[in-house]
Amino acid sequence: MSSNAESERLKLGERLREAREYLQLSQDEVARALGVPRAAISLIESGQRKVEALELKKFAQIYQRPVNHFTGGNQEKLQLPAEVEHLARKAAALSGRDRAELARFADYLKSRAASAKD
Repeated sequence: MSSNAESERLKLGERLREAREYLQLSQDEVARALGVPRAAISLIESGQRKVEALELKKFAQIYQRPVNHFTGGNQEKLQLPAEVEHLARKAAALSGRDRAELARFADYLKSRAASAKD
């Protein structure tokens, strides 16, 4: 393997690990969501295993980021207020059903604020 390909694989693994840790997800949780063994997540994050395109798409969905965030296409970091980052970490610990309910509540608050402006 070329050193450039190896370097890119290492960067991809690092970005995936950072996203997983940011959301406070374990490798086991991500492995279950992807349908792969936990060891595969470890190998991917360390750059020792290639990531298939469909796997990368699933990672992006799980981590709620665009695919190009992991491939290096978008190098700009999204700067969120600290309280929003706090909410994101707390929301990551919720079940999928509870996160969907939280999203509906956020939509309600947004529409209520828009109505108040009218």
